[in-house]
Amino acid sequence: MGEVSRGARALVVCPDIRGMAYDLDAQSRLAEAEGLALAIGIAIADSFVLPVREVRPNLLFGAGQVDNIRIACEQNEAELVVVDGALSPIQQRNLEEKLARKVIDRTGLILEIFGERAATAEGRLQVELAHLDYQQSRLVRSWTHLERQRGGFGFLGGPGETQIEADRRMIRQRMGRLRKELEQVRKTRGLHRERRERAPWPVVALVGYTNAGKSTLFNRLTGAAVMAEDLLFATLDPTMRAITLPGVEKAILSDTVGFISDLPTQLVAAFRATLEEVTSADVICHIRDISNPSTAAQKAQVLQILRDLDVIEGEGEASSIPILEVWNKWDQLEPTLAEELAAQAEANEDIVTTSALTGEGVDLLLERLGEMLTRNAALRTFEVPAGDGRRIAWLHAHGEVIEDIESEDGGSRQITVRLNPKELGQYEALA
Repeated sequence: MGEVSRGARALVVCPDIRGMAYDLDAQSRLAEAEGLALAIGIAIADSFVLPVREVRPNLLFGAGQVDNIRIACEQNEAELVVVDGALSPIQQRNLEEKLARKVIDRTGLILEIFGERAATAEGRLQVELAHLDYQQSRLVRSWTHLERQRGGFGFLGGPGETQIEADRRMIRQRMGRLRKELEQVRKTRGLHRERRERAPWPVVALVGYTNAGKSTLFNRLTGAAVMAEDLLFATLDPTMRAITLPGVEKAILSDTVGFISDLPTQLVAAFRATLEEVTSADVICHIRDISNPSTAAQKAQVLQILRDLDVIEGEGEASSIPILEVWNKWDQLEPTLAEELAAQAEANEDIVTTSALTGEGVDLLLERLGEMLTRNAALRTFEVPAGDGRRIAWLHAHGEVIEDIESEDGGSRQITVRLNPKELGQYEALA
């Protein structure tokens, strides 16, 4: 994609449109926009909120405001303008002409980040598809570089076809191929998920607002080396590792992409498959940056996305999958606020306080996860033929065996074991 060069000096402008409902206040949105710019290596020359009383269809901002942006660019030697909002193709083109600088909106900026961070084949396919979807509605410059990716077949249009039409048709063709490739990847991942569901190991999914500390916590719990930096969208592709929990011999911990307010629609659709792992989890860990002033608004965003995935039903918080809230970055709280929040957390067994950085509270988190996974486990007694080594081994490997008594004639064994409903179903499904 390469539209934004690392190290470019940028002016970050956050439009505050009158009458529009925002999830975060203007200053929080501006801070988030700065974080997005920093995440792609942009140097922030200056940033400010611009109140917009009435949206201008051709420029978004008023003529006087555009002049002010141009002057600020000149004073700060900014070569790029980042607008924290959605720009129509016409608005983007007109602003670039008026400012004589490249202009990128929130969607374009997030696409740049995703394009740089996607590590797996699926992630790269999803990013490219989202980027093409974003670009196809715009008057793009030449897309003939795609010809190389198409295998060099060249244009198929007649001599009367304009460059824009050729470019758009090429984009549509490329999107069609990407969708087919993605469908194949999803089928493969679906088979992997089915295999995991047949396996006995429960899945714990980490979800949360971007930069809440999910990857740092994931690394501490698993000893993995997933990219964990103080950046928005440090992790894009889902990562899974096995962990041991109290009362649970083996569980799978899954780290997922961070959520964000106003995620562009192209990316919501593209990364829905990545979040499918959450819908098949046994427990969801909602990691919150409790030190962030906007933590309540961030929680609301995460819950809304979980509703979109049908994990939470309706406007309430009744969840089909147990959710454990993890109040992370505890080490960054002021002592007085920490005392107040500690009292709230102690009164609610579905809240744990942690610092992924220092390790504080991690033992309690593991203990609470173990309790949640074994909460519905019950003692069950099975009469198993002595020669059925497969069933006997399965019970010993996946349940908490309380008693294993061989019959007097040696023909069978009576095994008393603690299993949860999911494990019972898996045992009964054994051929």
